[in-house]
Amino acid sequence: MIPRSARDISARDIRSLAGVGGRAIDCVFGGPPCQGFSLIGHRALEDPRNTLVLEFVRIVSELDAATFVFENVKGLTVGPHRQLLRELVEAFNVAGYEVRLPWQVLDAANYGVPQHRQRLILMGAKRGCPLPHYPRAMTNAADAVRKALPNVPLGPTCESALGDLPDADFFDQLLDTDCASFMPCESRTRYAAEMRCESLDHWHFGHIRRWNPHLLTSSSRTVHSEISRRRFQETCPGQVEPISRFFRLPPDGLSNTLRAGTDGARGAFTSPRPIHYRFPRCVTVREMARLHGFPDWFRFNATKWHGARQIGNAVAPPLARAIALNIAASIGYAPTQPTEPIDLGDVDLLHMDMSQAARYFGVVAPSSRRDRRSGAKKRKQHEIERERMLSATYG
Repeated sequence: MIPRSARDISARDIRSLAGVGGRAIDCVFGGPPCQGFSLIGHRALEDPRNTLVLEFVRIVSELDAATFVFENVKGLTVGPHRQLLRELVEAFNVAGYEVRLPWQVLDAANYGVPQHRQRLILMGAKRGCPLPHYPRAMTNAADAVRKALPNVPLGPTCESALGDLPDADFFDQLLDTDCASFMPCESRTRYAAEMRCESLDHWHFGHIRRWNPHLLTSSSRTVHSEISRRRFQETCPGQVEPISRFFRLPPDGLSNTLRAGTDGARGAFTSPRPIHYRFPRCVTVREMARLHGFPDWFRFNATKWHGARQIGNAVAPPLARAIALNIAASIGYAPTQPTEPIDLGDVDLLHMDMSQAARYFGVVAPSSRRDRRSGAKKRKQHEIERERMLSATYG
């Protein structure tokens, strides 16, 4: 990880910090911030984060990468933002890259994920190199099935993803921490077994991790009122609870899109987590991870807000793997599975707050909410004074 803005980093910096020296770069994957493009946000064209898409082009070009994959929300393909997408394609062309057109919006549900999650995927290659193809869905008829029966899963369902996990509400310690010891039951489905990495094949092309499968992690409980629990219980699976507007998972269907919520600059609102199909409560971060395709050894920030945000911002791993395999095929690379197990990272990092993490990684600590409100108030006052001056000058 390089905790710096893309605007302030060069290809030379990346090569040095990543330790790759002058070696050829096969592919650059990137997902610039998408809040300015989101269909549920304000879709502000003036959002300064939107310009980071062009920084991605610069970095790909400076690294002289053979291929690239650009990921973003579907909102970039519609309305006024579509022009920015056209300009992005043209910027790649000017930089010497051919883009696979037409661009495609892929639904993770078509690639083995029990969640509807549509994301724009733009891919390309240096001019003269083989152009990568988009990955095929789980079945050749997937798109036709989706159009005719959008709620019929082609792969795992919510129940097959969550059915083997114990109810977090049975563990009192999960009121104060995010993990608890438990005795796993037998995996009920192939998907659950893969999430628990029960066989060598379930590690795919990643390193086998040394981890404790008897530890239920990322599972801090949410305390709901009895009134909320009653409303959740009365909500039919597959429907939205009318007061909270939380979606209740259908056991034989798919989850709605798991979202990240807003960052601190926009109010730090937590995106609603869906209601469990069986229990009258919102799903835990671990259950969100299952619905997203993250294996159980992978841990998230210990707080529910940050953990859910990490998942909501992530590309679903099974979809990412399908894309990566097609990139590998385009450059003639045959991946193999590493044989050397590795340890997990430092668990203490998962319990840091923003200020602690900023100090640890040597970045400027983010401003507090009070500082941001004060700054916003000052900017508003400045705008009012400016309007007054203009009115006095020009009538």
